[in-house]
Amino acid sequence: MDTFCSVIKFENLQELKRLCHWGPIIALGVIAICSTMAMIDSVLWYWPLHTTGGSVNFIMLINWTVMILYNYFNAMFIGPGFVPLGWKPENSQDSMYLQYCKVCQAYKAPRSHHCRKCNRCVMKMDHHCPWINNCCGYQNHASFTLFLLLAPLGCIHAAFIFVMTMYTQLYNRLSFGWNTVKIDMSAARRDPLPIIPFGLAAFAATLFALGLALGTTIAVGMLFFIQMKIILRNKTSIESWIEEKAKDRIQYYQLDEVFVFPYDMGSRWKNFKQVFTWSGVPEGDGLAWPVREDCHQYSLTIEQLKQKADKRVRSVRYRVIEDYSGACCPLNKGIKTFFTSPCTEEPRIRLQKGEFILATRGLRYWLYGDKILDDASVEGVSRIRGWFPRNCVEKCPCDAETDQAPEGEKKNR
Repeated sequence: MDTFCSVIKFENLQELKRLCHWGPIIALGVIAICSTMAMIDSVLWYWPLHTTGGSVNFIMLINWTVMILYNYFNAMFIGPGFVPLGWKPENSQDSMYLQYCKVCQAYKAPRSHHCRKCNRCVMKMDHHCPWINNCCGYQNHASFTLFLLLAPLGCIHAAFIFVMTMYTQLYNRLSFGWNTVKIDMSAARRDPLPIIPFGLAAFAATLFALGLALGTTIAVGMLFFIQMKIILRNKTSIESWIEEKAKDRIQYYQLDEVFVFPYDMGSRWKNFKQVFTWSGVPEGDGLAWPVREDCHQYSLTIEQLKQKADKRVRSVRYRVIEDYSGACCPLNKGIKTFFTSPCTEEPRIRLQKGEFILATRGLRYWLYGDKILDDASVEGVSRIRGWFPRNCVEKCPCDAETDQAPEGEKKNR
């Protein structure tokens, strides 16, 4: 029993470490600033204890804050759900349709992907979100999306309060000064409540909170619409990318085949219910999924295997001609390289002159690929991959004769 309790405490401590990251610190900071300033300003603008409207306004503010934090912490601490270590399909013959993860020592279940940040295979992985310092996937997709909905709504309410507070406080001061000069004889009939001090510091703090609220409304609101768009099609961000690559692969080789996304249930409502349920617990076990009648249970994983084989064929071998430190935005590799650094959390890899890289995709000034290791035990890993500047490498003579280019490179020429 003591051992069990200690394990629980250790796991809880490990989860709490997720808060020690720039993403949650900034996100919780914005929530705290907007919520606190909105409550303070609501007292200045619409005193909650004297009117029903003021009470409702104040209760709504508290309600927004509670719901936003509830879904935020659910998305962070419940997590996406991970494929069990050592997992394999019940029917051993089905393993031929699946990729194998060397890190997790398990097959990748349909719709799962390995996250380098979490170092686990994530069930129905959508993306790794730095703002919750966790992946968005099977178990927390609904909570994450509700957070994206509630945060802009709460910020719109807070922004309205900020605007009304600044307007009424400034108007009251102007009116008070004008009426003092005129010696207003009707002063006795005016609201006996004293004006709460609203100085320059309070005005600046309210204006700053207004900027945060409006910025959050726009940025998070856009993310919400993107998430809802893929949820109503029963997809994830990764699966949308896989579908696009499937179309490119078929067009590139002029194949007589059509890729049909297998998890679209045919109606938006059915797709919606795959993520949102009344109980809050998503349907299924995260390992097996309902598919269309005209699709195979492993239609998507089979397409992934085809794309992986195609990537190996279309990859290009490069030789490193200039050292690269692995910096995100290197200053010594040219102005264009500095300002066009890939906007992604994917890693950069250190390069040393004479090494070889197998590039699989690229941008105009950057390439993404795997470092070719002579010894698989280098640094305790069997694979090192990431982004690196294009001007640090040159195409190997053996590959220069071919007309192949890394995926995405031809489109950027």
